[in-house]
Amino acid sequence: MKKLIIIALTLSLLSVFPGNAGSTHAIYKGTASWYSQTDPGILETTANMEIFDDSKLTCAMWDLPFNTLLKVTNLDNNKSIYVRVNDRGPAKRLVNRGRIIDLSKRAFSYLDDLGKGLIKVRVKIVKL
Repeated sequence: MKKLIIIALTLSLLSVFPGNAGSTHAIYKGTASWYSQTDPGILETTANMEIFDDSKLTCAMWDLPFNTLLKVTNLDNNKSIYVRVNDRGPAKRLVNRGRIIDLSKRAFSYLDDLGKGLIKVRVKIVKL
């Protein structure tokens, strides 16, 4: 019984503190936002020098290598989408407030209404 409790506690801590971002088992929980080509200050190219296209299923995240494939799940309605990291973000000041990922406009629209702007998500690494 003690082993089960320890395992359960460890798993719950891993979901909050993912530890090794290079692990395909890392899970992040926090807030997601979306960004678009029409937003002020958005550059024409992403951090990996692709032309930014908000109709693609892509995202911005700080600690993961470019081209990492992620499964993002909206915690309110359980809808999921697969996205590829091709940019860096969210802004560090927003990360300090719990924002963990910026989704392209199209990716966010699969998870919820764009009018919400922010949603609570779980992000799981599918492939590094």
